[in-house]
Amino acid sequence: MSAAASSPLLALHDLPRAALGQQLARWGYSAFHRDALWEALYRRQVKSLEELDGLLRPELVACLKERACLRVPTVHHEAFSRDGFTHKLLLRQHDGQTIETVLMRFKGRATVCISTQAGCAMGCVFCATGQMGLARHLSPGEIVAQVLHTVGLLRQTGESLRNIVLMGMGEPLHNYDATMEAVDILVDPKGLAIGPRFITLSTVGVVPGIRRLADEDRPVQLAVSLHGATDAERAALVPVGKRWPLGELMEACRYYSAKRGRRIFFEWTLIAGKNDTPAQAHTLGQLLQGMEAHINVIPLNPTVGFGGAPSAPEAVRAFQDVLTSYGLPSTVRQRRGIDIDAGCGQLKAAVERPRRHMPG
Repeated sequence: MSAAASSPLLALHDLPRAALGQQLARWGYSAFHRDALWEALYRRQVKSLEELDGLLRPELVACLKERACLRVPTVHHEAFSRDGFTHKLLLRQHDGQTIETVLMRFKGRATVCISTQAGCAMGCVFCATGQMGLARHLSPGEIVAQVLHTVGLLRQTGESLRNIVLMGMGEPLHNYDATMEAVDILVDPKGLAIGPRFITLSTVGVVPGIRRLADEDRPVQLAVSLHGATDAERAALVPVGKRWPLGELMEACRYYSAKRGRRIFFEWTLIAGKNDTPAQAHTLGQLLQGMEAHINVIPLNPTVGFGGAPSAPEAVRAFQDVLTSYGLPSTVRQRRGIDIDAGCGQLKAAVERPRRHMPG
């Protein structure tokens, strides 16, 4: 058996262009071949190594077939909202793990919400993904493949993808290296060429990751999930708040904002009777006053594992009015796909929960 045959196959979508070139150079191929392969992967979006025949030199194709692979996910389950604007996919990975990807169409634009982990370790009580725990991290290629899949869907209707939100299953900053390598691939001008300002990374508040983002000057928009403006209220909803209290989190956010010169989006899931009162809005306003901040208020997507309900429209408006009095802009984020379990982790839970209770 050859050394190549006994080594693990190289997953091509895992490598940013520079790393791909370095690997090909070790096999004796130049930057010209790297760029040709990169174009096939991200412009032509080939789905198998066999599709490389005729696109690359035969000896390179033979080398790739021996030493590399394309891990293209399959659709395990999908659902479409009644209004036709939201398409949720449960994608099966090579090892059987399933992850969620949500394609949302708006007027003149399309957004995809992608996962960075199979499951999540953060344990947010109102989140279906947090309720299931962490299975494993995704590789850079598994993150990127979700975008490739949705770009392919949009091409069928003559549409293009504009926005990517790293807000699906998992905590991106808990899988920092793979997530950032995926971002490097997504923004590469010779590939998918997604504008960095159209990529938003949502974190539950992993302080070391926020500081690292600032120090590395990563080209993404930052969104931080708060949901509570005191340590006690936040920790009741977001257990990671016990590890990184609000004082430490806000210090990291101010560090990021000062170093990057960018606004931070703060996310607040409004839960009736839990965190939607004017008094709590005042506490939030005092916490964020003076920061370059924008608050996305999000009425709760109910889940089986959490008994809360979304705030009433009048409570949402009252909450926003208080924020405005502190000079803090806010937006009520549209809830999409409620009829198809479009909230994070809900489709996976709905599809796979019955199987866990089947005998045998």
